Amino acid sequence: MTNQELSSQEKRAEIFADWLSPKDIEFVDEKAKEAYKKRAQRLIDVVNLKQPDKVPVIPNVGFFPAFYAEMTPEDIMYDYDKFEESYKKYTFDFEPDAYKGSIEAVPGKVFEALGYNLYQWPRNGTPAETSYQCVEDEYMKPEDYDALIDDPTDFWLRRYLPRICDELRPLQNLGALTSIIEMPFTPPALIPFGTPDVQSALKSLMEAGERALEWFEAANSINTQIISAGYPLFMGGGSKAPFDILADTLRGTQAAMLDMFRRPEKLQEAMERLTPLALKMGINSATVNNNPFVFMPLHKGADSFMSREQFKEFYWPTLNKVINGLIEEGLVPLLFAEGAYNERLDIIKEDIPKASTLWMFDKTDMRKANEILGDTACIAGNVPSSLMSTGDPKDVRSYCKELIEDVGENGGFILTTGAVTDEAKPENIEAMIEAGKEYGVY
Repeated sequence: MTNQELSSQEKRAEIFADWLSPKDIEFVDEKAKEAYKKRAQRLIDVVNLKQPDKVPVIPNVGFFPAFYAEMTPEDIMYDYDKFEESYKKYTFDFEPDAYKGSIEAVPGKVFEALGYNLYQWPRNGTPAETSYQCVEDEYMKPEDYDALIDDPTDFWLRRYLPRICDELRPLQNLGALTSIIEMPFTPPALIPFGTPDVQSALKSLMEAGERALEWFEAANSINTQIISAGYPLFMGGGSKAPFDILADTLRGTQAAMLDMFRRPEKLQEAMERLTPLALKMGINSATVNNNPFVFMPLHKGADSFMSREQFKEFYWPTLNKVINGLIEEGLVPLLFAEGAYNERLDIIKEDIPKASTLWMFDKTDMRKANEILGDTACIAGNVPSSLMSTGDPKDVRSYCKELIEDVGENGGFILTTGAVTDEAKPENIEAMIEAGKEYGVY
């Protein structure tokens, strides 16, 4: 039987089995191998809405490993030895139930090569001790909708990338590559590639690619070392909601919100065009990492961003297609619902298969989430990052204890922070881990 002939449940069972016993990992010893299997099985159990041996505890730590190792975000974005030292120190000292991976520690050298202006980061606009920050703007104009819908790759290459990367501006002078279809048409289409400015842009891409490969090799080595010591990688792939692809870094928040009123048909058409691309992004990235979990940060669907009716009309339909497409491939969408999703829970419940998704909640009422979704989806959350940064261990333990008692009784629950906790107090991270061990045992 080929993989295409398997049901989604059969595909997921195979993926889980491979993840539980990774063939390309040589564990440091038998103790680490058993610890890995025990931790991975906990996550498999909670996704399947079964009771594990204990509540998994996975703090959403962001750049905390850097600060804990007395480094800065700048250090680990540029020095891969420090990157390795900080992530290993955090993981081995606190022993969470899974290793989140290196998603925050992006390589500054890659973005320098591109002249990237979509974000500011240490050495390029923000202080060494802070994270990176998005510079939101209307990088995609209203008149670009048709270009995006007609050919997303061409739009990215000749319009979007030249706007967000200074070194790639010459790419806007390229002709459509689809003109290279017959011998007589080919030479004219290739002329721009012979010009000095386009060749300079291509050299910048090559340099960025070399730097990205260097970073990937370092990150992959770190991941392998931590996995081989007994810690599963929690986030293997990544994707986004089609609305967020448009509203985050293409149209921008304000323009996208106005588009719901001014050009709703184009907005819908563009999201439908982006949906299969978002699905492929999730599938391909999870496959490369041999990992079932596809991380999807949900930025603009919260209660405070749009009405319930707008969510049902503009945000959820295409996101739901991506979610169910990932599920059909045997993968587990790991959805980070930023902000509050109290008015979305019943909508979500109607459309997702049972025991197929994992929802990380930020400011959502966890009791309500458990009441509505508890028999349908694994839920995770929502220890406040403010508590982790300014509270004391006693308060953290108390919050975690109450949360476990309220929503963790029957399994299907992961204890984590509601948002990234870059500057959490180390003693509060420890208190959270210990609370899971003390109060989360079944």
